[in-house]
Amino acid sequence: MKTRAAVLRQAGTPWEITELELDAPKANEVLIRMEAAGLCHSDEHIRAWGAGRLPMVGGHEGAGVVEEAGPGVTRVTVGDRVACSYIPVCGKCRYCSTGKQNLCDAGKWAGVGCLQDETFRFHHDGEDFGGMCVVGSFSEYSVMSEFSCVKVEDYVPMELAALVSCGVTTGFCSSVYAGDVRVGDVVVVFGTGGVGMNAVQGAAWAGAKHVIAIDPNEWKQQQALQFGATHAFGDPDKAREILIDLTRGQLADKVICTVGEMNNDVLKAAVAMTGKAGTTVVTAVGVYDMGLERGGGLTGYHRRIQGSLFGGANPLYDIPMILSLWHEGHIKLNELITRTYTLDEINEGYHDLMEGKNIRGVVVHQH
Repeated sequence: MKTRAAVLRQAGTPWEITELELDAPKANEVLIRMEAAGLCHSDEHIRAWGAGRLPMVGGHEGAGVVEEAGPGVTRVTVGDRVACSYIPVCGKCRYCSTGKQNLCDAGKWAGVGCLQDETFRFHHDGEDFGGMCVVGSFSEYSVMSEFSCVKVEDYVPMELAALVSCGVTTGFCSSVYAGDVRVGDVVVVFGTGGVGMNAVQGAAWAGAKHVIAIDPNEWKQQQALQFGATHAFGDPDKAREILIDLTRGQLADKVICTVGEMNNDVLKAAVAMTGKAGTTVVTAVGVYDMGLERGGGLTGYHRRIQGSLFGGANPLYDIPMILSLWHEGHIKLNELITRTYTLDEINEGYHDLMEGKNIRGVVVHQH
């Protein structure tokens, strides 16, 4: 069949809308009619830096309906509404079987975009196109492993199902799992975009006493206060002054880094706000080094730096769990969507993201 998709052929170029050939699903694969795709910063990193195999169909944050199931599929059936987990979950490997689905071995092809049998489903003029994180949600239709599908309830709007497939779950779980935020903790969140705003929500939901949001965008600072932050600043130095006052010098129990692009300045500022036996969680990607120990800041304070992939989530459990929290009124999801776009407007959507105009933009596919 044919499908329209936003693709990247070369790093540093805009997303290109083109028509691709899409193969039918093979064993343990499904054809998804994509309904919504979140505009996550990770796809912008791929576009700008060219990490991973190109050409590639963009989009790893998405949701849709199962149109066709290949032989052996048991996790979902035709007609099911699904969120597309950007890390597939086999359920059987060492990591899945020990409650670390975010580290599933089936995720090894994320940067290549091929399916589990190491072949591709998207093609154009004899050339194979991968799908971002083996999802490719910037396509009207996509074929993916059943491992990438998490069934969602009928009452969940597709735009929200798309958001929990990456950004919401990553941010929320960066606080509650990777950060292990506890009742009464003091938490600092660097960066309050589509991931960080949910780190704020996660920290507040977990019972943090104070949640300090830091973002240079004044509008996002104000938004963070609506999502559970108790304080919001654009200047890390000013935030640290208030943190010292609030904690009588003890600093933060947990500092969550969810900025658009991680760098040395953010890492050093985050560690400097982390108190004794505290944890600095690094969810953001970027270029930075770990040369922090000259003053004994890690050893002397018994600090911990925790890397965070998907926030430590178990997608098969946590995606439905977070949606249930929203359904019962405990967290906000609708308010994360600042604007929706058509597939043809995807470059405009990413321009808005980089300009700081959106918490999250969402492509709504027109079928």
